[in-house]
Amino acid sequence: MGYYDQHDHSKQKRTKRSYLIPGLIGLLLGAFLFMVAIPSLSNNATPDLSEPAREEEARRVPEPGDAGTAEVRNVSVNVESAITSAVDSVAEAVVGVINLQQSSFWENGEVESGSEGEAGTGSGVIYKKENGKAYVVTNFHVIEGAGEVELSLIDGTRVPAEVLGEDPWTDLAVLEMKDEFVTKVADFGNSDNVRTGEPVIAIGNPLGLQFSGSVTQGIISGTDRSIPVDINRDGTFDWHADVMQTDAAINPGNSGGALINIQGKLIGINSMKIAQQEVEGIGLAIPINSVIPVINDLEQYGEVKRPYFGVSIGSLSDVSSYHWQETLKLPKEVKAGVYVTGVSPGSPAAEAGLKEYDVIVELDGEPVRDVIELRKHLYNEKEIGDSMEVTFYRGKDVNNVSVKLSEESS
Repeated sequence: MGYYDQHDHSKQKRTKRSYLIPGLIGLLLGAFLFMVAIPSLSNNATPDLSEPAREEEARRVPEPGDAGTAEVRNVSVNVESAITSAVDSVAEAVVGVINLQQSSFWENGEVESGSEGEAGTGSGVIYKKENGKAYVVTNFHVIEGAGEVELSLIDGTRVPAEVLGEDPWTDLAVLEMKDEFVTKVADFGNSDNVRTGEPVIAIGNPLGLQFSGSVTQGIISGTDRSIPVDINRDGTFDWHADVMQTDAAINPGNSGGALINIQGKLIGINSMKIAQQEVEGIGLAIPINSVIPVINDLEQYGEVKRPYFGVSIGSLSDVSSYHWQETLKLPKEVKAGVYVTGVSPGSPAAEAGLKEYDVIVELDGEPVRDVIELRKHLYNEKEIGDSMEVTFYRGKDVNNVSVKLSEESS
C-alpha cells in the first residue's frame, strides 16, 4: 500500500520552482538577443556593394509600382584622351574635295552639253593660310579631269577652289580658296622620325561626304614601302611611289586626307590602299617630308620643276631576247637596262651624243635595270643644272658621257 510523504512533496515543488525561474530568465534573454540580431542578419543578407555598384544602384530610375523613390545622380565621365586631343587639333583643317565635270546628254541625235556634276569626291588638308588665301593639299587623282573643284568644310559649307598645280608622278595637287571660313590649318610633322608600331590616326571622307570627318586609328605598319604605279593606265608600271604603310582604315574618299601622329602633327597624305579580296588593313600614305617640296613647287610654278634629260625610253625586260641580239646587238653580259627609243633635238641627251637604240645600264655609277629606276634617279637624286654620268651600250661597245641636265619645260 503506498503512501504520500508531505516532506517529499514540498521538496518536489521547490525543485520545480528552482528550474522554472532560470528557464524563464533564459527564455527572456533569448528573445531579447533574437530581437537584437534580426536587423543585423537582415543587413548581412544583402551582399556589400562596391562603390561603383552603389553608384549604379543610386542611378536606377524606379519602375512604375516601385515603392518609394530611388536617388538619381549625375555622373561626369572624362573622355578626353591623347587621341581626342590630336583629332581636335586637325579635324577642322580636313575638307571634302568635290570633282565637278561637265556632263553631256543626247537630244535629237546630237550631243548636248549639260551642267557640272559630281564626278567624284575625296579629301584634302588645309596646310597654310596667308594673304586672304588658304591652301589645300590633296591627291592628283582626286581632282583629275575636273572642270571645277569645290571644297566642303567641316560644318558643311561648300566653297569654290582653284587648282594651282598638279603632279601625277607624286599624285599630289594644290588647291587655293578664300580663307573666309578657315578656322584651323594642319601643322607639319617630321615623317623621317616615324617608327614602325607608332600609333597614327587617319581623317577623311570615306565613301563620300555623308561620312565626312571620319576618324580611324591604327599604327605605322611600315615606313619605307615602294609601290609600282601605272600613271597613264596603259597596263605598264611607270613609277614606284615611296609611301608609308598603315593599318588605319583607308577607304575610297579618304584619298588626300590627313594621316597624323598622336601629337596631332601631319605626317602623311593618305593616297591609296591595296584592295584585294584576301588583303585587309594595308593603307598607304605619302610621307609629309616628300610632300612639302612638291607642294612648294606647285604653289609657285603650277608644276614640279624637275631636271630634263630628253629621251624616250623602254625597259629591256619588255623586249624579246631576239631583239636584244638582232636589233640592239647587245653582248651576252648585259642582263638589264633601258633602251632609247627617241632623243629630243637640242635636249641634254642629244647634246651628249645619245642616239636611238642606245642601251643605258648605269647612271652616276649606279646600275639602272628599268625605266622606273632611271626616272627615280633622275627625279629624286638630281637637280636642274646638275651633271649626270651616263654609261650605255651602242651595240657591243660600252660608252660613258656626261650630261648636263636642264629644266624639263625646255
